[in-house]
Amino acid sequence: MSQSLDGYVDHLQIGPPGPAAFRHFVEHVRDLAGIVYGRRTYEIMRYWEEDHPDWDGRDFAAVWRSQPKWVVSRSLKSVGPNTTLVRRDYEAVLRELKARLVGEIDVAGPDLARSLTDLGLVDEYRLYFRPFVLGRGTPFCAGPRPSLRLVANDRIGEDTIRLM
Repeated sequence: MSQSLDGYVDHLQIGPPGPAAFRHFVEHVRDLAGIVYGRRTYEIMRYWEEDHPDWDGRDFAAVWRSQPKWVVSRSLKSVGPNTTLVRRDYEAVLRELKARLVGEIDVAGPDLARSLTDLGLVDEYRLYFRPFVLGRGTPFCAGPRPSLRLVANDRIGEDTIRLM
């Protein structure tokens, strides 16, 4: 998930990444074993379920659609293709996914990431910072900040820094 320099997540305020970062995310998503979303983030990402005539994002859409997805939500009634709705006992479901799937499982949604961190289910953070200061909104780290250790960093295109 991309965030502002001051640590807020707001896709509508930050906007889409630049071309190099967009290509990075195509490759990143292609290599995943699956993606777990919180409701709000999934509702934003559903944009990729339908083709849009004015798009430059066909490559990302194809890769995103091909990945298995799980959405943790008590309020959603349905989800799109290749997506499983997890309404109850998400801890057990995600522990089973982590044990069964080979490869990286992405987590998208700050509240969900915090909950999974609290349960000991997050092994690594990859933080993508964009050159914006929002000053308010949904913080990426809601609640107590996890203990982190910087392992690596890289610049992705002209507008994104990734910390690992």
